[in-house]
Amino acid sequence: MTLAPPASTLVRLSMSRGRGLGSGWAPAAAVCALAAVAFLWCGVSWRDLAVFAAYAGLGLVLPGTLLWRALAGGGRSMAEDLAAGLAMGYAVEVLAYLPARAAGRPLLVLIVPVAVVAAFACVPRLRRHWRGTALTERVPPWCAWPLAGIVAFLIVWSALHLYGVPVRAAYVDMPYHLALVGELRHHMPPALPVVLGEPLPYHWFVYAELAATSWVTGIEPLTLVYRLGTLPMAAATVVLVAVLGRRLGGSWGAGLAAAGVTYFLFSPELVPGVVFSSRSMFTVWASPTQTFGALLCAAVMILLVAPRMRWAALVVLLPVLGGAKATYLPLLLAGLALVAAVRWAVERRVPWRWLGAAGLVLGFLVFAHTVLYGGAAQGTVLDPFATMRALGGPRTPVAVLAVPAVVHLFCLACVWGGAAGLGRRALEPPLLLMLGVGAAGIGAAMLLGHPAQSQLYFLEGARPYLSIAAVCGILAARPVPWARAAGMAGLGAAGALLVSVVEFGAGRLARAVLPYAVLAAAAVLAWWLLRRRGPLLAVVVLLIGYALPTSVRVTAAHVTPGERRPRSIPKGALEAGRWLRAHSSPGDVVATDLHCLRPRRQVCDSRHFHVSAFTERRVLVEGWAYAESTLSRAAGHPSYLAVPYADQGRLAANDAAFSTPTAENVRRLAETYGVRWLFTGIRPELDRHARLRFRNATTSVYQLR
Repeated sequence: MTLAPPASTLVRLSMSRGRGLGSGWAPAAAVCALAAVAFLWCGVSWRDLAVFAAYAGLGLVLPGTLLWRALAGGGRSMAEDLAAGLAMGYAVEVLAYLPARAAGRPLLVLIVPVAVVAAFACVPRLRRHWRGTALTERVPPWCAWPLAGIVAFLIVWSALHLYGVPVRAAYVDMPYHLALVGELRHHMPPALPVVLGEPLPYHWFVYAELAATSWVTGIEPLTLVYRLGTLPMAAATVVLVAVLGRRLGGSWGAGLAAAGVTYFLFSPELVPGVVFSSRSMFTVWASPTQTFGALLCAAVMILLVAPRMRWAALVVLLPVLGGAKATYLPLLLAGLALVAAVRWAVERRVPWRWLGAAGLVLGFLVFAHTVLYGGAAQGTVLDPFATMRALGGPRTPVAVLAVPAVVHLFCLACVWGGAAGLGRRALEPPLLLMLGVGAAGIGAAMLLGHPAQSQLYFLEGARPYLSIAAVCGILAARPVPWARAAGMAGLGAAGALLVSVVEFGAGRLARAVLPYAVLAAAAVLAWWLLRRRGPLLAVVVLLIGYALPTSVRVTAAHVTPGERRPRSIPKGALEAGRWLRAHSSPGDVVATDLHCLRPRRQVCDSRHFHVSAFTERRVLVEGWAYAESTLSRAAGHPSYLAVPYADQGRLAANDAAFSTPTAENVRRLAETYGVRWLFTGIRPELDRHARLRFRNATTSVYQLR
């Protein structure tokens, strides 16, 4: 079950040993139909939808599935092959696009899928991979339909909170993502398009994928970023999480439970505004890098837990994973190192398989850090308990912050406490890998700091694997009668609701901690009362009960229409940007006086990116919030949004051309910084010093003479 390709391709791939369409296709078809309706309702044209589906099927899933079967041995089910094949297809596409774009011929990216399909059609030894000879099972309907329901939930959530939202009022980071796609459409290597000359030490491979898709299909980057691009990634991730849970848990029920915990169980939130978060996986469009990395990492994890290590497939996936999201390779390295250390301690022999995998990951991690990211940290620093610092203030001693840190761990136990039931199964390498990745994710969230709290993406990246470990632990623990389990869960939910309405008269930090302390005390009491009658699973169910009220509320909020966001982008900005894109060259530099998202506020929110996003051109100075020169100086500021631009001389010269336009000020931009275009509001005073080329009710575009 995955959002995929045309039916003809799926039928051909599904003809394995005489089997035709299986029962799993009905849920997949239902999800595809829902996605089509949602996209059409939100303004995507039939042409774009059909071309995108055709390219996803023939250009990504088909060659990717053939390569997955050849390099990784294939999966046990068609759903696994198609989902992992999509991940492989994305990886190969990115690896092909980078040299094609560098050579100035982006459409050369098509050579790879064409060559792969031709080779598997013509070479006799490769033809067997069309049949999928490793397929031994199907996803049962009782599992396929709920998995389709998770994807449908993602579609509804996205339609309500992005697809159906006007571009001018979309999530604040969407223009930034669009600007990076524009950069990757025209430049290799890329730089930060919103501040001329700034490097791009960022995980940008997903933008290369979207740029390649735009070149091949002719679909507007805006449609890919705001609508189509990331949904297949998210859908395939759902399938691979379930597949991994099925392999380690021993049944499709375990796989379904792992997917359910991954997407729908959240840490308890008892105090408004105080969230000890287990991090939602619902970042499909808010963080395309996370969504892309999650899919690739799930495919890598399936390779790592397989009985036989498939090195060729890892060599294809790992470098792309390193450029997709910077958090994943460190998590994998920590997990593999733990497996190698424990296996050596238990078996007293060198675990070459795990050491080899760890060495491979380490090599690609070093490459990514030094080459792709240029050694930059993007504001990430060693700062123990920085996640908790918002509760106690910037000067709260570390010893005091240790208290909410313990509470944070307690809240995570409410979601993943089932891992405590693994017992001796925790020594099995696949589950040990899950635990190692999870421990690294939790540790990074506790020990690292970032101006925008991005250290929590480590925890989000580990979420599926902690969920799988928790489900496997519950299955391995001594069972508890269903009636008692339901009673404990209900008792936990009732306790969480009761404690959430109790007023605690104390300081801010104490008010945040005491409700959780009460619940922790209740859990300890339950363990003491039940310790002789299979207490572990009962207490785990009680902890899950604590998380149920928040999980229900958050899940419902995802599919409830949200508050209308203010329209922070002027009405005519998109039209002006498109005009400038059509009448300029990719190498042209644009100057603008638009820097602050909400210019009337006292502090400049410099997340202003729509000039670069809509024009697909590099801007002298637009929004500097995510520049390395900004994030590296964020320490000591109340917010990274309050950090001024690093080069005040350039900013002054830029703004002078708009605020006090003279021939000299305008000429300085052209001669010193290579500016060719000015993008601004309605400024008639500029007409004497630059050539007006476009104007609508809100925006003017000038060309420098």
